[in-house]
Amino acid sequence: MPAPKTTDPTKNILRAHAEDAYADELTALAAQDEFTRPTGWNLSPRAVVTYLLGDTLADGTVITQKYFGDRRIIEVAVSSLVTDRALLLVGVPGTAKTWVSEHLSAAISGDSKLLVQGTAGMSEDALRYGWNYARLLAEGPSEGAMVPSPVMVGMQAGKLVRLEELTRIPSDVQDALITVLSEKILPIPELNKEVQAVRGFNIIATANDRDKGVNELSSALRRRFNTVVMPLPATLEEEVRIVTDRSAAAAAGMELPPIKKDVAAEITRLVTIFRELRNGRTEDGRTQVKSPSSTLSTAEAISVINQSRALSHHFGSGSLEPEHLAASLTGAIVKDRGQDEPVWREYLEVVVRQRKGWEDLWEIMK
Repeated sequence: MPAPKTTDPTKNILRAHAEDAYADELTALAAQDEFTRPTGWNLSPRAVVTYLLGDTLADGTVITQKYFGDRRIIEVAVSSLVTDRALLLVGVPGTAKTWVSEHLSAAISGDSKLLVQGTAGMSEDALRYGWNYARLLAEGPSEGAMVPSPVMVGMQAGKLVRLEELTRIPSDVQDALITVLSEKILPIPELNKEVQAVRGFNIIATANDRDKGVNELSSALRRRFNTVVMPLPATLEEEVRIVTDRSAAAAAGMELPPIKKDVAAEITRLVTIFRELRNGRTEDGRTQVKSPSSTLSTAEAISVINQSRALSHHFGSGSLEPEHLAASLTGAIVKDRGQDEPVWREYLEVVVRQRKGWEDLWEIMK
């Protein structure tokens, strides 16, 4: 008989906010943080970097590593937020831009929920404010009839605001941010007043120039951001570590039990395939290969491993086998059958078929 479901709704949340999932770490860091905290910050810049990069505190509390990469990138990002300029994280999809922005907001403001998701159909209301039209018709323009945007709330509360996919937003809507970023005010002409930003307010935006539907930032808006480029993992070992760590955490959230045997070999093989197709050459540099249209990011590698884990658990023996990996690989790589399928078939023939120790994968994929 299955166990009864919990009545606590928080236990069934698919993905907790960073400030909730890592509340113990943030509390321990705040208690032992002896460095200067800027006004409106929950932690000092040093403690924020420690939160993202991991460490063991003096009392034995383990701070888990959230970002795997160059320490200087995180230090520059945190330092930018101390200034009066906003932060723009730029990189191809899957370079942890959203992940980093969420954890920066959680560590600095204790709140990562002030989020604006950029879309091609966005209006200025999402960046400024909207109206409750029933009250607007009944009362006319008033503060009670106003619906503040996350940007307005962040300005009033002195918190960080996350702006995802900035380059997906139409250019004329993007420019609604210029006054907010330069003057730190949000005019409300209907009420003949303005909102002035409280210390602690800033914006972390993310953008990429790889996807379709990208709108270039105006030079006036770009000047108001400090830009940090988020690179893909530099080495195979680093990317394998990221995929291993993040996929294990995701598997726990999906209620998948641990794999019965070590998955390191299959993760390494997957990451190797992604890196070689992405870079257009094999890891040893001896063979040139064509690249598909898909980005083959680290995030996609994590997704393939998660899908393979689910296949193994629900439709296999519980051991992650090459057949589970193969079942998920093609869908991740071949996004455009006319363009990507020939590239994938050529890679299988030229690389997979010839590589020692990969005979099992070739037999499945051929």
